[in-house]
Amino acid sequence: MANYKIYPNVKMGNNVTIGEYCVIGEPAKDGDGATVIGDNAVIRSHTVIYAGNKIGNNFSTGHGVLIRENNQFGDNVSLGSHSVVEHHVVIGNNVRAHSQVFIPEYSTLHEGAWLGPNVVLTNARYPLSKHAKQELQGPIIMPKAKIGGNSTILPGVTVGANALVGAGSVVTKDVPAGKVVAGNPAKVIKDIKELPY
Repeated sequence: MANYKIYPNVKMGNNVTIGEYCVIGEPAKDGDGATVIGDNAVIRSHTVIYAGNKIGNNFSTGHGVLIRENNQFGDNVSLGSHSVVEHHVVIGNNVRAHSQVFIPEYSTLHEGAWLGPNVVLTNARYPLSKHAKQELQGPIIMPKAKIGGNSTILPGVTVGANALVGAGSVVTKDVPAGKVVAGNPAKVIKDIKELPY
């Protein structure tokens, strides 16, 4: 007998591997639709995926990942151990989020975005204010942007295409495409073309 639970609302592709103690298709108040997972997924132990998710091919999770309802993931998405993705998130193809990354509601990660370990995206400009829930706005991480470990990205911030956020930065305003930012608050320190690689 398998040591995991798959709800009837789940549709899985071919060659999907599911680790022990996973829950796939967990019911949610606003996510009672089908969860669809593409071919060749590797879902490691203790991962919980709620209802209403659409996940592409070659998806993988580390251990203990939590994915809330009503998200859309492209192909080749990888989420590291103990990462959390809240609801209504869009993640494009070839996105990598390392361990213990937090991605809140209404965030968008475009193709090829890369998030180091312990990166925190935020979406509430004024937490606990009267209309906080109605005004949530997640960050937008543009194609091939890279965010170093332990960085925090504030609500509604756009990190431009192929930009690099240095480790431990607090990003309070938009990052131009192709720029390197670092610090608290993060400031532009150079162009990506100036890096040795």
